[in-house]
Amino acid sequence: MRQVVVTGGGTGLGRAIAEDFITAGDRVTITGRRRDVLAATAGSIGATAVVFDASDPAQVQAALADLPEVVDVLVNNAGGNTDITAPEVADGDLAGLAAAWQANLSANLLTAVLMTAALMPRLSDNARIVNFSSIAARIGVASYGAAKAAVESYTGWLAAELGPRGITANVVSPGLILDTEFFHGTLDAAGVERRVALTRNKRVGVPADIVTTVRFLASPEAGHVTGQVLHVNGGAYLAL
Repeated sequence: MRQVVVTGGGTGLGRAIAEDFITAGDRVTITGRRRDVLAATAGSIGATAVVFDASDPAQVQAALADLPEVVDVLVNNAGGNTDITAPEVADGDLAGLAAAWQANLSANLLTAVLMTAALMPRLSDNARIVNFSSIAARIGVASYGAAKAAVESYTGWLAAELGPRGITANVVSPGLILDTEFFHGTLDAAGVERRVALTRNKRVGVPADIVTTVRFLASPEAGHVTGQVLHVNGGAYLAL
């Protein structure tokens, strides 16, 4: 039985990934900032909930007491485009621009860096790390795309650093995935249509597409796959 940690595990992709591991017989710890949401999910799927902000070094340090002593799989799923829910930055507002960029870097890059660094001494030999990027890293979506591109670069370093212990580090890069909170209700039918038009298979993505990819990367059979970015976007990135 493996010990699995999934950040951002309260809703959406994180919840679906966590539930898949539990179904396979693994012990899963989910993390997130919203206590009520995390507790409800943990109770529903049979996970352990640890509440903290993974972008805050002090909170990550304090949470170590409640996280598994040995970690076999770490899924750094926490993140999202913070620009979607933030006020628009006015032209010439450099302080606001800096804050907007820092928010996306903190939510997407720093969460993965801090969680991995904190748990690195606890990773078992042949452990699996799965980080999350986005098609935005390839199409240039300002601070969010830049943060996700940085996750890809960081994962390449992790693969080299941890490879001698048999530990793999890979990236899953989704395109449009429906049935999540990512767009916070801002995506309309025209937006879905534009994104589907870019795919080779002409359909939207669903959480199961991501879950099965994570399952493979976390498996013992994926031991020779590391430092890779797996695009799960119906080939949409090829059209850009």
